[in-house]
Amino acid sequence: MPLYKAPLRDMQFVLNDLLKVDQHYPTLSGREEVTPDLLDAILTEGAKFAEEVIAPLNQIGDQQGCTWSEDGVKTPDGFKEAYQQYCESGWTSVSARAEFGGQGLPPSVGLLLSDMMGGANWSWSMYPGLSSSAARVLEEYGNEMQQTRYLPKMVDGTWTGTMCLTEPHAGSDVGLSRTKAKDNGDGTYAITGTKIFISSGEHDMAENIIHLVLARTEGAPEGTKGISLFLVPKFIAHEDSSLGDRNGVTCGSIEHKMGIKGSATAVLNFDGATGYMIGEENKGLTYMFVMMNTARMGTAMQGLCLGQLSYQGGLEYARERLQMRSLSGPKNPDGPADPIIVHPDVRRMLLTQKALTEGSRAFLYWILMVVDKANCGATEEERAQADDLLHLLTPIAKAFVTETGLEVANYGMQIYGGHGFISEWGMEQIVRDLRIATLYEGTTGIQALDLLGRKIMGTGGQALMNLTKIIHKYCESQKENAGMAEFIEPLAALNKEWGEITMQIGEKAMQNPDEVGAASVDYLMYSGYIALAYMWAQMAELALGGSEGDTFMASKLKTAKFYFQRLLPRTESHKLSMLSGADNLMAMDVDEFAF
Repeated sequence: MPLYKAPLRDMQFVLNDLLKVDQHYPTLSGREEVTPDLLDAILTEGAKFAEEVIAPLNQIGDQQGCTWSEDGVKTPDGFKEAYQQYCESGWTSVSARAEFGGQGLPPSVGLLLSDMMGGANWSWSMYPGLSSSAARVLEEYGNEMQQTRYLPKMVDGTWTGTMCLTEPHAGSDVGLSRTKAKDNGDGTYAITGTKIFISSGEHDMAENIIHLVLARTEGAPEGTKGISLFLVPKFIAHEDSSLGDRNGVTCGSIEHKMGIKGSATAVLNFDGATGYMIGEENKGLTYMFVMMNTARMGTAMQGLCLGQLSYQGGLEYARERLQMRSLSGPKNPDGPADPIIVHPDVRRMLLTQKALTEGSRAFLYWILMVVDKANCGATEEERAQADDLLHLLTPIAKAFVTETGLEVANYGMQIYGGHGFISEWGMEQIVRDLRIATLYEGTTGIQALDLLGRKIMGTGGQALMNLTKIIHKYCESQKENAGMAEFIEPLAALNKEWGEITMQIGEKAMQNPDEVGAASVDYLMYSGYIALAYMWAQMAELALGGSEGDTFMASKLKTAKFYFQRLLPRTESHKLSMLSGADNLMAMDVDEFAF
């Protein structure tokens, strides 16, 4: 397994130079105290925890996995102890509100930490990660009893949380949910049903688990309009938050998975379990979207985190592995062969890893600044504008960064050659751990439909125009900068083309709604490559202004050139595919798929 090293230099570059957090945080309501020095101290300490405490458990978690028994689920050796250390260090409370025991830092700070925690050990990081998302739902929509009785213990990590949506027959279509909620007449509900694929649904790391469960009350409308949200604890809490009776929720089994084996994925059976409705009846999906969107950003981080780990492993191996001679003459004449990093194809893979990983970091960190504005903006108008932009960017981030992250992970395995297929090296584990990222929290296809169908077509194209105006404004600011021409000209052309293609698809969809579904995935990937081009153009501008001899900035500029010359042209194939129409997908009769 590659020895994880937190990419602090790149993180600091993106935050301080590109995003200028020294100007960002002072504009947030109630978060003005965050300074670059404070943020740097948090990230430095977080890096130590990631590298020294949880990274050594990564391969152990994969080898041991979680084990189920009627008494509960046991996590791999060291997981529980690392979690206790994490809680004692205060990491669970970073972005939670002060009134519930949190540190009150902006949402971005907690998510920045996930870049390192996830890269060090994604399976382990899922336990506290999901808990913070569940706590945020209760912060926003929980009543006084739910907040005072349950939130402080979740914030300090004593209790963890889950998100219970999926059912065996329904998959991602939560409107088909059959879990029932019967009113007990005393302010509680009896929850009955089965939920599957529940990450951290049962484990031995915390004394209580707070499940947020989607269910239907009696007489509720069909579909998503009849879904309510309930707080269902593993153990009922007394008024003073001490533990009471065991609730009627049990773990029937845990899944046997391809990867993230250290993360327990549970089947949960609710048998008349006591639940408390969160918010208003039949508005559960609206509330749960707070957690779902946070989880989608977290999953986008998974693509970045594990891509980073694979790049680190691939780079180290390529520098050390001796094999064949360079085509242009020996580069290691005193050795039996040259290190494989001298070979053009290995360079192609490494540079693709580097360009996609560092571009994704810039893109995701930019979105985290938008998350801050949506939550803590100084005015209602500022919060609303940020929220609109966030809704557009989230499906791009979730799908594009996980799809390209998987490409990066596969290249890391490829660089190792046959050794990459051997478990001892750890590269194949990265691929297995990352494969789920394109599936859970909404598959790539679902994110693509959400982007093109709901976020763009559903707003009459206004959401996209809000984004293309930002990119256009930047391109205009660089028109007189001759050194930026190789980046600005293709970016400006694609930004203009983006709107034109969207109109073409929209016109076709008026005649045939299948055109949206047929174009959607190519459209999302096309959008993602433009988004990263916007980030790489800005990083190239900074690199051009760097001092002579600064190898970090020189590397940034060369990587930007690689991205624009080698990866951005992929937009052309995505354009041709999406504009080819729905007929080549839908013309074949179902029976003709037979073999």
